[in-house]
Amino acid sequence: MGFTVSSADKKEYDANGYVLVNNLIEADRLPILKSAFRDLFNGKFETGVAPDEVNWQFSTGDASLTRQICNGWKANRVIAKIVLDQALAENIATLSGWPGVRIMSDNVLWKPPAARPLGFHQDSAYLAWFTPSDLVSCWIALDDTDVKGGTLEYVKGSHRWKHRPPEGEFHAPENYRLALQNATEHEGIEAEITFVEVPAGGGSFHHGWTWHGSGTNTKNQPRRALVLHAMRSDVEYIPENFSQGIGPIYSRYKRLSDNILDENYFPILWQKDGYRTPQIDDYLNN
Repeated sequence: MGFTVSSADKKEYDANGYVLVNNLIEADRLPILKSAFRDLFNGKFETGVAPDEVNWQFSTGDASLTRQICNGWKANRVIAKIVLDQALAENIATLSGWPGVRIMSDNVLWKPPAARPLGFHQDSAYLAWFTPSDLVSCWIALDDTDVKGGTLEYVKGSHRWKHRPPEGEFHAPENYRLALQNATEHEGIEAEITFVEVPAGGGSFHHGWTWHGSGTNTKNQPRRALVLHAMRSDVEYIPENFSQGIGPIYSRYKRLSDNILDENYFPILWQKDGYRTPQIDDYLNN
């Protein structure tokens, strides 16, 4: 990784709920990442293990939608080497003040030309299935990003707003800012929106309660991004909440005897005491 969190980055993250970065990963890693994206959306899973969510494939997918796969790291080691990176996790711990970091999930996102918006939302609104339900997301651009390309949009300071339950359509809503507009009315303020305009290899970190979404890609080139959704290393399941949000998907990994998240499925990437799930390096080098 080509980035280390500074005190200025931490201050900006605390104030705004996000921080933008121009150099998260090296440019020479982008071609192989793009190749891995093509493999995943063609149903080619290098490890033989399918991702947890496959929401789009070239043979069947709606061309007007943003392509999405969740936990591509389980299917492709090129993806895994990014989202399981120890230095990236340490940056997240520095921003969040956590004692350690696990991967909750990754997102493999591909917004082709003319693809429709993704609705504004707060990630943590979907996370009632574990506690503490804190979340930090790292969004890595594989292509140069700008407003016309339907880049990610953040609402400054919105991580300090009142928490709201999920609402509205996520994929291709008619008004992708509707839920945000409802939230601003509830808060009695106007949204101050920042567009993530960074070169390929750059990206951002954002707080789990920061409002964000993205508009239509009006350019003639795709907008691809790899996202790490990270949680604290000391989280536990809340079984009584599995019926909410994405619990039904990730609750399948619950152990019989306790509420501890199994490191085979939610590995610890970095911990202040030096611990890291031992199996990660073997998996990456297999």
